[in-house]
This record gives sequence, C-alpha cells and structure tokens, in this order.
Amino acid sequence: MFDTPMILSGPLRAPRQMLQHQEYDGHASLHDDHMAQDLGFKGAPIEGPTHFSQFDPLLERLWGRAWFERGCISSHYLNMVVEGEQVRAFVQMPPAGASRTRIWAEKADGTPVLEASASIGPDHGITLLEERMARLKPHGTLVILRDLKVGQKGLQDEPVKMGPEQHMGALYPFSLKDKLACITENSPWYSDAAASPWGRSIIPFEMVSVLVNSSSRKAGFGVKGPAIGLFADLQVRMIDGPLFVDEPYLVRREIVALSDSRRTESYWVLSRVFDASGTHLKAEMLLNSATLKHSYEPYAEELAALTQGS
Repeated sequence: MFDTPMILSGPLRAPRQMLQHQEYDGHASLHDDHMAQDLGFKGAPIEGPTHFSQFDPLLERLWGRAWFERGCISSHYLNMVVEGEQVRAFVQMPPAGASRTRIWAEKADGTPVLEASASIGPDHGITLLEERMARLKPHGTLVILRDLKVGQKGLQDEPVKMGPEQHMGALYPFSLKDKLACITENSPWYSDAAASPWGRSIIPFEMVSVLVNSSSRKAGFGVKGPAIGLFADLQVRMIDGPLFVDEPYLVRREIVALSDSRRTESYWVLSRVFDASGTHLKAEMLLNSATLKHSYEPYAEELAALTQGS
C-alpha cells in the first residue's frame, strides 16, 4: 500500500483566441492585440474559461457523467496565455470517496497558468474561490467601482439561451458552432443529441461563462468607464446540470464582494442560472471582474477628489 500522490495530465494544447472583435464599453477589449500592447501586455490573452475544456476529459475520467451534472471548477488565474502558446492540464487524484481535488494548468515551459479546485456535489466543501474571498482585506477608496455595493442585485431577471449558431453578442462575437470548430477538447455530447447521455446537446463548461455573461449589461451595475477589465477568478458550479443547448434560462445576479489591489479594482458577482420558470436552480457562476486602474483615464484625478480631506 502506497500513499504516493498520483496525477492525471492531458496533452499539450494550443488554445485559440476568439475575442479579437470583442466590444467592451464601446471600444476594443484586452483581447485586441493593439489594446493589450498599449496596456503593457505582450499580446492579447486567451479568454480564461477556454482552459476549462482541458480539464473536462480528466474530471470525467475521475467522476464520470456526474462531473457535467454536479461538478464545480473554481479557478484563480495566474498568468495570461497568448495564442500560439501551449498549455497542459493536471488533476491530482483524490483519495477514494473524496469530493474535492486540486487541479492546475501550466504552459509548456512550466509557467503556471491557473490554480483551481474541482469538486463534485452536492457536498462540494469549501472551494478555492470561497477560500480566497474569505481572506479578502477591506478595500481602499474605490474610483471605478464607487457606485457598487455588496448585496446589490441586478435590475432584472435576464433571459439567456445558447443556440448552436446563435451569435452571442458584442461581448462574445461568435457562436457555439464557431467554438466547437476549435475547442481544445471536443465531444459529440456538445453537438449530437443522440450521442448525449441526456438526450440533448450540452453546453461545454467553458461556454457557461459566455451564456451567463452574454446578458450582463442588463444587470445595471454602474462601473465607471471606459476602462479595461479582465477575469481574475472564475467559478462554475453545476447544481442540476448540465445546461442544454437551445434551452431558455433566467440569470439573477448579486455582488458578493468588492476588493482592490495595486493595479485593479474588482467586483465579485454571483450569477445564478434558473430554468425558464425561475423556480429551479440549475447552476451558479462566481466571477471576479478586475478593472485595470490605469486604463480609466481620469482615475488619478477622481481618486484625489474622493480622498481630499479624508
């Protein structure tokens, strides 16, 4: 009998960047090469949720189809990946009967891309992002996010749906069909209802954020801009999954934390995905949207005004 830690790993993959034409606050986003370089990055980063697909075959091997029904991936992003770079996913084999394990991704040279927890419900335990939120320190003076409050809810229930060829809007200028043409780990479950154990095509884990965020502007969260934001942390949890292609859902949002760092201001939003009736919770997404302070032109001037005399 050995207690040697065992690790599952996948192949090196070169994820594609699909947000070159994303519009954000009426301008190009961080995923535009010129914008990224103007902000001091070497190039436009791959959107963070893209990396989730590399974990799906490993976690399905670990927990079977239950991964897509009750799985949770809770990720903190460490280093950006640009198109052309290769990434490998790793999963630490948990003890027998455990409902949570450590997962991570690295570039081909060993540079860490993300750290995360993966868990299977209903008893997920405390996820990586819940641990991180518990350690958040009180924030300083917020400029870009000064009108936001913890506990603030979206203005309305937001209807969302993802059809196979549905263009997902200015934030996500592509369709599920476009994504499946270049997704790192494809499955017939994503496009062939007859092949799916649920008799319906399912939405990939990495596309849940596209579904949920496609309507995010309706929430009415008053973020000052124009400014450039990025995903710093992302958690996708299935409660009664999977989510299905061409199925209508309702999204309800709530700000659950505010934080800041030397370079960013962040708001953490918990988005709950319900069935079309709004009575049956299907999934949840926790997103830490970090806005770069120096991308907001009047930041220094407004900070000085807000702190004057304090």
